Amino acid sequence: MIVKVGFGHDSHAFETPPSGRPLVLGGVSIPEAPPLRGNSDSDVILHAIGRALDSITGARVMGPISDELCRQGVTDSRVYVQKALEFLPPGARITHVAVAVEGRTPVLEPWVEAIRSSVAGLLGIAPQAVGVTATSGDFLTAFGQGQGLQAWAVVTVVME
Repeated sequence: MIVKVGFGHDSHAFETPPSGRPLVLGGVSIPEAPPLRGNSDSDVILHAIGRALDSITGARVMGPISDELCRQGVTDSRVYVQKALEFLPPGARITHVAVAVEGRTPVLEPWVEAIRSSVAGLLGIAPQAVGVTATSGDFLTAFGQGQGLQAWAVVTVVME
């Protein structure tokens, strides 16, 4: 058995002024929150998970492939993660995902369970295998000061 751990990060600033698009985190729309600026849905959680998967497989889905999908009009980050999953070798199994989000707003606590369930469903694992935490970072960074959001993800994969 081989265990691999992938690490990913993503960050986006909030749109100013807000366009009316929803803020999407972990595949969940967060109402009454400003959207993040970007060429996709700018889901920092799924982008970080995609990069963590890329760090395991060596693929470059988050970048060349996701950019091409955006040019084709595919802006749903769930599609990017599904594409990243295709690069896992046969017999690979995700056992755990940890996500940390930094930002002043919105308060994510009311949405943590929905995000866990969404991420779990996308990755084919139990919600209990997905950890989601959020912090303001004591307002020390641009994210903690309310200018956007950043997320980190750690993905653990067992290959048998």
